[in-house]
Amino acid sequence: MNDYKKSIFNKFDCDLWTHLSKSNKPILIYGMGNGADKIISVFEKYGIEYKDVFASDGFVRGHSYKGKRVLSYSEAIEAYGNDIIIVLSFGSSLPDVMQRMYELDKKHEFYSPDVPVCPGELFNEDFFDENIFSLLKARELFHDERSKEIFDDIIRYKLSGRLEYLKSTECSENETFDILSLSRYTSYLDLGAYNGDTVRKFLNTCPNLKNIYAFEPDLRNFKKLSLYAEGETRADIKAFNFAAWDANEALTFSSSGNRNSSNAATASHQTKYININARRADDIIKNVDFIKYDVEGSEYKAIAGSKKIIENSSPDMLISMYHRSEDMYELPILINSLNSEYKLYLRRLPYIPAWDLNLYAIK
Repeated sequence: MNDYKKSIFNKFDCDLWTHLSKSNKPILIYGMGNGADKIISVFEKYGIEYKDVFASDGFVRGHSYKGKRVLSYSEAIEAYGNDIIIVLSFGSSLPDVMQRMYELDKKHEFYSPDVPVCPGELFNEDFFDENIFSLLKARELFHDERSKEIFDDIIRYKLSGRLEYLKSTECSENETFDILSLSRYTSYLDLGAYNGDTVRKFLNTCPNLKNIYAFEPDLRNFKKLSLYAEGETRADIKAFNFAAWDANEALTFSSSGNRNSSNAATASHQTKYININARRADDIIKNVDFIKYDVEGSEYKAIAGSKKIIENSSPDMLISMYHRSEDMYELPILINSLNSEYKLYLRRLPYIPAWDLNLYAIK
């Protein structure tokens, strides 16, 4: 256990939040909105002060945030110089935006903090210490060394906020597809289907896909999904306005109309809520070849609600593993407990911060 901690902390001696609380450099937050709100909440817990908020040159139009005028990057450098700490508060997978972040990382002390997408435990050094046995147990379940390398560097990233550990974990889409048996899948269950974007992608890559079942709880997203399903001729798509859960009940749901719509138990900084029907997938579908779980922090519940499908047909699975800190160990251990014959892989598409981290369970 101590050896594993030493290997994780081989280039830094404390977590990001402790480091920031000890630093004398001016701290500037890059970006505003919900991400900045979450970071400032952690700052308050650790007694960390920040000097200002800035945005990229060309994006500042007289904005203010938390009573401060949002500076441009040029104004921030003019005011504080180059010897600053930049704390990124938003995410992107756009190559040009990510390149901008990597360029700033070369010029300044730059961090992209890991704050949970859904409310819950912060992945700091205390969390690591408290859960190290479970993390090690999950790590040993992965089938290949690349997965273990990604697992280790994601932990290093979560603790340090350093972009170098994100860069080392990036995989191409082809690398993720290579894990899957795309030509074998004839039926597909999409839990968290959004507007059908992943359904389209799988139809374009799975030549024999004929039957698709798609759950989407947000009503606006569901309407877009249904409209797409009606016009799709390559497969029979059945769309359900349900949240994937481990029981059949009504949930209070944040209605945002975007990819991050989530149930109120995992939602944050939302003001509009609706009631939505949650269902066990087991009560609707019997057998499928493939399941995707991307249910904004409810992955554990959704898997528990599809245990019979897993028992009946041993489907390959793709499971989002970045919404909650506990996902790093809970989800691999859960899948292994349901069927120890699964080969588990970890892959991550390019994104800053550590989003699009996916667990693959292959039979």
